[in-house]
Amino acid sequence: MQTFTDYLKFDPEHPLLFTQLYFWVFFGAVLGIFSLIHKRLAWRNAFLFFVSIFFYYKTSGAFFVILLFSTFSDFFIGNLLFRSNKENSRKAWLALSVFLNLFVLIYFKYAYFFTESFNSMLGTQYEPVNYFAKWSNGFFGTEFRVDKIILPVGISFYTFQTMSYAIDIYRRKLEPVKNIFDFGFYVAFFPQLVAGPIVRATEFIPQIYKPYTLSRFQFGLALFWILNGLLKKTILSDYLAINFIDRVFANPASYTGFENLMALYGYSLQVYADFSGYTDIAIGVAILMGFSLPVNFDAPYKATNTGDFWKRWHISLSTWLKDYLYIPMGGNRGATIFTYIAFFGLLFFACLLAASWLFTGIALGIISIFWIATRIWPTFRLWLVTNINLMVTMLVGGLWHGASWNFVIWGGLNGLGIVCYKLWRKISPWESKNTWYKRAWAVFLTFTFISFTRIWFRSGSKNTWEEMNEVHDIWQELFAANAMLKKILFELDFTIAPQVMAAFWNVFAVMILGFIIHWLPSAWKNRYREWFASSSIYTMAVLVLISIFVLYQVLSAGMQPFIYFQF
Repeated sequence: MQTFTDYLKFDPEHPLLFTQLYFWVFFGAVLGIFSLIHKRLAWRNAFLFFVSIFFYYKTSGAFFVILLFSTFSDFFIGNLLFRSNKENSRKAWLALSVFLNLFVLIYFKYAYFFTESFNSMLGTQYEPVNYFAKWSNGFFGTEFRVDKIILPVGISFYTFQTMSYAIDIYRRKLEPVKNIFDFGFYVAFFPQLVAGPIVRATEFIPQIYKPYTLSRFQFGLALFWILNGLLKKTILSDYLAINFIDRVFANPASYTGFENLMALYGYSLQVYADFSGYTDIAIGVAILMGFSLPVNFDAPYKATNTGDFWKRWHISLSTWLKDYLYIPMGGNRGATIFTYIAFFGLLFFACLLAASWLFTGIALGIISIFWIATRIWPTFRLWLVTNINLMVTMLVGGLWHGASWNFVIWGGLNGLGIVCYKLWRKISPWESKNTWYKRAWAVFLTFTFISFTRIWFRSGSKNTWEEMNEVHDIWQELFAANAMLKKILFELDFTIAPQVMAAFWNVFAVMILGFIIHWLPSAWKNRYREWFASSSIYTMAVLVLISIFVLYQVLSAGMQPFIYFQF
């Protein structure tokens, strides 16, 4: 029988999740104490900082030390940067912040990736060593493994947040926070800590100095977002994954081409419901505590082209990359020194991944041809560097998701989709979407293309708690993607569709329901959301009880980790 202290300890088999009753007991206790101290802003912020650190400890164990390191280092660097009057000093402090953040991120997320590629290319036999664990064991007497580097949950999210803080201070868009507890609260705010959305310092920090307010309508809206997110996660994500999608992706060669295609379409719905479900819950929980988190999704499968999709999907990441990477590189205006640094850095990285001198030679040859073309046709140069900026941004976006060739391919394909569309729209007779069928066709093509790229995204992802503690097997993931691709492209047989749909009728019914809800007009969704938020307490209570009953029935079938925990 578990004691109270057992609930306070980290259990890797039972992390603190939105889908567990334990979390809602935890949140209820937090909200109760919060209600007693919310008028004292300093106490409130410090309390939420310590609560958030505990939440992260319960989710990722001893890795809360890494979170504290990022918090303390960027807090002090931000102050030193703000006080510096000399431009060179300010640049040096900013460079230190970026270096420390990227070093921690690269060490924990890409150490095996770089080492394996380096060994393959040069024939060496280096092995990554967990120096953080080694230092902790020697200094504190802990017993962490030094032969295995485990990825801290959510490290990509909070690393980008701390970097944005230093960059915005450097750009003079923000002044430093008053104390370390305020900054720690911003970095570690528990609703969005481990799976986003990525919160900009300029958006969130002003909120931590405002008094707490919660209107009757905001309470109803928060409740709606929480229920909406839980239903998305359990019904549209976990149910589809457990009963169909995971089975096909685990062994695509054992299933027909039609089943592989349906699993691919289903995965697009699953990953959206999973990630946006987490975001919905995070937004609702934050509202109850008086804080606003940014919108992270805007009906992405209504997009009519790849560029439009990335304006609707994971908005906090795509806008972060645009503002802190794409525009500094020159955007659509041309190249900067940052463009060439980023481009050749990625090229070096790609050569390591390929582990082939032939690949390196071919890449350098193609670059030479493009360079000569820019000398002959000056107008070609602007087009080329603009799209280099775009491709670098999308490739970095792919790598942000994980240390795998598959994420590189996924990011590159999305970048190519945007580049090709920019060329196509100049000659397309369909560009004017003034009729419903033109728009529907554009939506279908875009959704199909995005789903197609997810062959590599899903094959490179870790989808269970056990897999998240394993190193990426780059070639196994790549071949898994190829197996599904072969089935869909060369063995697609629609004549068996009736039998497959009859065998998995419940799965397809949930998929169809999910897509219908997604494609409903936004005005309809706003209307029923506002109706719920404005309903009487009795009506809300009935709907909450019905939702809890449905959730309990589905949860009994199994529970999956949130997909974006691995990032």
